[in-house]
Amino acid sequence: VVERLVARGQPVRVGSRSGTPRFDWEDPDTWRPALRDVGAAYINYYPDLAIPGAAERVRAFVESALEHDVRRLVLLSGRGEEEAQRTERVVQGSGANWTILRASWFAQNFSEGFLLDGVRTGVLALPAGTVPEPFVDAEDIADVAVVALTDDRHAGQLYELTGPRLLTFAQAVDEIASATGRDIRYVQISSEEFTTGLAQLELPGNIVWLLTYLFDTVLDGRNASLADGVQRAIGREPRDFARYTRAAAASGHWNPRAATSPVDFPPAGSTTG
Repeated sequence: VVERLVARGQPVRVGSRSGTPRFDWEDPDTWRPALRDVGAAYINYYPDLAIPGAAERVRAFVESALEHDVRRLVLLSGRGEEEAQRTERVVQGSGANWTILRASWFAQNFSEGFLLDGVRTGVLALPAGTVPEPFVDAEDIADVAVVALTDDRHAGQLYELTGPRLLTFAQAVDEIASATGRDIRYVQISSEEFTTGLAQLELPGNIVWLLTYLFDTVLDGRNASLADGVQRAIGREPRDFARYTRAAAASGHWNPRAATSPVDFPPAGSTTG
C-alpha cells in the first residue's frame, strides 16, 4: 500500500512500532502524533479483528482520528469473522467516509506468514479438511486499499475480496509443489493436535486462541464462495493463485531451509486472515 501511494506522489506516514512517530495499538498515547495532519487512514489491526476487545480498541482509535479531522477511514477486515464485523459497524457508524475491505485468507500466508516454515520443510500440517477457501492475493488487497484511500467514489462501500478460485489447503499445497518443483505434502491433523503443538511453542494466549478460532470456526464452509469485491473496486479480475505461486517460487521464498519453528508469527493477516 505504501509503495503504491508513494508512486502516486501521495505523502504517507507509516504507523508502526518502529516508525517515526511511533505507533502502537497497545499505547493510545502514540496515536495522536501519528494522526497529526493526516487526511485518510488505513486501519490494519494487530493481530486480528477477531481478537476479543478489538472493536473497543478500534472504536477508541476512530474517535481519536475524528478528533484530528481524519475523515476517510479504510478498514481491513476478515471474511466470516463475527468479531471483525462488530468492528466494521464501529467504523460504519463513526460519521467518517468509510470503506471496508473484507478479505478472505491471504495467499501470502504461505510465503510470508505462519505457513511458510511448513512449506519450506516439505510438510504442512494443519487441521483443515476439504472445505475450500478463495485465497486472495495481498497485491489485490493493496490495489483496492489505495483506490479506497484516494478516491471518494469508494466511500460507503463494503468490498468482499477473494481470489477467482476455490481451493482446499491440500490443493493449494499441490500448486505450490508444482510451482517449486519440490515434493511438498499437506497433512491434515486434528484440532487437538494443532492446539497442542501451538501450546508447546509457548505462544501468547491470544495468538493460540486466534489460530484455533480460524481453523475451528472460520473454515467451516461459511467462506466457500467467490465474491466480486476486486472487480467492483478496480474493474478487473482478481489475481489467480497460480500466478501468486509462480511469483513466490521465483522469489526464492520457498527454498528449502531449516525451519525456525512450526509456525511463524505474526500471521500475515489471518483473514484470514
